[in-house]
Amino acid sequence: METDPAPTLTGDRVTLEPLSLEHADDLRAAVADGDLWRAWYTSVPAPSQVDAEIGRRLAEQAAGRMLPFAVRDRPTGRVVGATTFLNLDHENRRVEVGATFLGASAQRTGINTESKLLLLSHAFESWQCIAVEFRTHWHNTRSRAAIAGLGAKQDGVIRNHSIGQDGSMRDTVVFSVIQSEWPTVRLSLSERLRSHDRAEGARRRSARHA
Repeated sequence: METDPAPTLTGDRVTLEPLSLEHADDLRAAVADGDLWRAWYTSVPAPSQVDAEIGRRLAEQAAGRMLPFAVRDRPTGRVVGATTFLNLDHENRRVEVGATFLGASAQRTGINTESKLLLLSHAFESWQCIAVEFRTHWHNTRSRAAIAGLGAKQDGVIRNHSIGQDGSMRDTVVFSVIQSEWPTVRLSLSERLRSHDRAEGARRRSARHA
C-alpha cells in the first residue's frame, strides 16, 4: 500500500488525484455548495478551515496513515470534493475508504459511484486487499444508505466510538466489502454508472428537443 507518492486514479467522469494545497480554492467552493459543514453529524471543514484540513490530511499521509485525494470532475475540470484511503493496515491487507465529501451539485451524478469504483478497484486489484471498510455516523442516514447501495454489508455499530467537537457522542456504523464479494460489487457499480450515463443521455436529448 503506497502512501508516497499517491497514485492518480482516472475514470470516464472522474479523476482522483493526489491532494495538495493547490486544490484549496475549489474545495472551499465545494464545501460551500450545500453548506456541507453545517450538518452536525459530519466532519466536513468550513470554507475557512479547508487549508488546515488539507494540511492535516497531508500530515497523516506523511505519517503513513492516510492517502488523500481530490475528486476532479473531468467534464468541467473542477475539483468538487475529496476522499481518502485511511487506516492502512499493511500486514492484514485492509484499508478504510472515508473522509469523503462532495459539493451538493456533484451528488447523485455518478461522481461518487465512479470514485468508489476507482478506490475499490485499486484496493482489491493493486493492493490485493482482503477487505475494504467504510464507517459513518449513526445519524448520517444518507451516508449509511449510500454505503449499503455500493454493495457493502454492515458489520456492526461501535457505541460511543468518539466525541464530537460539540461534545456529542458518536456511534459509528461499520460496513465492509470483502475480497470474495468484490467481483459482484464491481459489476453492480459498473451497471450503476451505465444507468447514470443512459439517464444523462436521455436528459440531453430531451433538452435539445424542448
